[in-house]
Amino acid sequence: MGLFRNANTLDRPFSRNEVVVATGDLPGVPARTAGKVKVVNGVTWRRYWVFFDNGVHLGSLDSHELVRPEDWDHFLAARAEREAAAAAAAAAAAAGAAAGEDTAAATSADDDSPNARLRAMVPTYLLERSASARARLGA
Repeated sequence: MGLFRNANTLDRPFSRNEVVVATGDLPGVPARTAGKVKVVNGVTWRRYWVFFDNGVHLGSLDSHELVRPEDWDHFLAARAEREAAAAAAAAAAAAGAAAGEDTAAATSADDDSPNARLRAMVPTYLLERSASARARLGA
């Protein structure tokens, strides 16, 4: 490890006898408990056997459940970014669902029309696009 290392090493695999920290609560191991990697398994999906400082030995831990102590701040920042993105996506989905319910309510009012069966086969965004084009052209 270099003296002035500030690079994020979250994606680099762990090696044997490397000191790691648990990112979340594991069976018998609270979050942020230090431990040592004893065995590395797998080629495409790496799993680790870790001997933690509290005396618990856990196997088949994924790399997302462990982090290097010096990368803890990078890990917390990345987790906060993921949570913010998930919250924004949920808010956008809720807004889209509310808009979709309004459109569905408007189209379900005309279920007795002869085109109701055809309208059910065409996606709503295409129907909205056609309606806005007709309004724009004055048809």
